[in-house]
Amino acid sequence: MLKMAIVGCGGMARAHVSRFSQGDRARVVATVDIDLDRAREAASHFQGARAVSDYREIVPEVDAALIVLPHHLHHPAGMAFLEAGKHVLMEKPMAITEQECLDLIGASERNRRVLMVGYCMRFNPLVLRLKELLDQKAYGDVFQVSIWTEQHTERSPDNWMCRAATLGGGQFFSHGCHYVDLLLWYLGRPLEGTHTGTNYCTPWMEWEGTSHVCIKFRSRALGYHFGTWGAKGSRLKYSIHAHCTDGMLEAFLSGGKLILHRAGKETLLMEATGEKQTWEEMAHFLDCVETGKSPITDARSSLQGLKVIWRLYEAEERGVVADLHGCGLDETG
Repeated sequence: MLKMAIVGCGGMARAHVSRFSQGDRARVVATVDIDLDRAREAASHFQGARAVSDYREIVPEVDAALIVLPHHLHHPAGMAFLEAGKHVLMEKPMAITEQECLDLIGASERNRRVLMVGYCMRFNPLVLRLKELLDQKAYGDVFQVSIWTEQHTERSPDNWMCRAATLGGGQFFSHGCHYVDLLLWYLGRPLEGTHTGTNYCTPWMEWEGTSHVCIKFRSRALGYHFGTWGAKGSRLKYSIHAHCTDGMLEAFLSGGKLILHRAGKETLLMEATGEKQTWEEMAHFLDCVETGKSPITDARSSLQGLKVIWRLYEAEERGVVADLHGCGLDETG
């Protein structure tokens, strides 16, 4: 049984616990948080687990780590575990600079250890079924995929989630990385794109709390993402709309439904939970550790989505359209 540490026991603590609640392939032997009371509370869910405030203390005692720290701490923590020969499941985004990502990838490959990035949306059954239907061209060619994520996430302006230096950017970098990853996965190789962001009505954010992204792909399809942390109400909530030549597919993630809109009619294709699929994600990580296969959300392809975001940020600052050639998930070299 794999001995694991949970490194970071903050807002995602409940999700962390649920990852380990349905199997006996991994056992949490340590929980880590700078706030020792939080680490102790998380440890209370796992028999025999001990709580510490410094991850370096437990590196020799584990086989793998789930790292869920503030983004600017992903790199030092990940490097400590990987260089010690431990496997790592890293919450998204992998790190806050390209060089930090490359450091982590290098350590993973050099030590032959799994480094998987926690893009849990790839394990959502509605997201998976939509991918299958698009690949099969079940309703013709896809020419537009739009993703909406509307939520209210407010913190004190001095919180790490609000500052660019610790978050790595704004809402788009922190949360939108999930959906850039999905757009690349659904639509293939990107060519160019634009990002427009603002912290208007989300003044707690140093960078954008609301953003619009449009990407053109080699297939000539377009991808769009609207995200906000300032929503005080929503109808679309978490939704994906895929317009095809013979109908529109709607994955209403918040409502757990996949719907076909065609010829003025709605047809329910599938119902499933809209929750984050943390158990399935963990099961896949364990599969990769046990078999040596590469994760679906491997580090090299996960870096591609971050490159898209960094290029879009840079182009926005310059007032130009971003060149996204070479950023496809299959263009990692």
